[in-house]
Amino acid sequence: MRTRHVVGAVIAALSVPVAVALPAQSHGYISTPPSRAALCAAGTVKNCGAIQWEPQSVEGPKGFPAAGPADGAICAGGNSRFAELDDPRGGAWPTTAVSAGQRLTFTWKFTARHATTGFKYYLTRAGYDATQKVTRANLEPTPFLNVPYNGTQVPSTLSHTATLPSGRTGHQVVVAVWEIADTGNAFYSCTDVRF
Repeated sequence: MRTRHVVGAVIAALSVPVAVALPAQSHGYISTPPSRAALCAAGTVKNCGAIQWEPQSVEGPKGFPAAGPADGAICAGGNSRFAELDDPRGGAWPTTAVSAGQRLTFTWKFTARHATTGFKYYLTRAGYDATQKVTRANLEPTPFLNVPYNGTQVPSTLSHTATLPSGRTGHQVVVAVWEIADTGNAFYSCTDVRF
């Protein structure tokens, strides 16, 4: 009887560090217009690696653009498990047709409803080459949409509508950043559009 209690205590003691060390598996991503993660999860884009099962998990350090993921790793949130999101695929990511001045609605799907600082949406600069990885140098430094959320918890889905900037042609990338209020992280979502 005593042996069974000792074994149970050892198993419980070993499982606590494992449970604490495992990252949360659910958070959120842009479902429409489809982000790169959503396209992978839907099977529209193949050879996506782990992101096809975890489109909601593109989590990285917050503070973008001053901090956050390194250049060339922005779409994956700096997470090497999802490096396929940073691969420009020769400029072949599927795009959503848009036009300058158009009002476009971005819908987030959340699988964990975090207290939120806010959302920021950045667009690549005029002349962006879609065969190159996304870096700070090829993004406008100021977001075209900034939505403060003041620590409020998000619902299961949430939409933001923005007027798209002018002066763009061809394939561009929207980088959306969802900043969490009570952790040091944010979630990153890249959506390819074509003006």
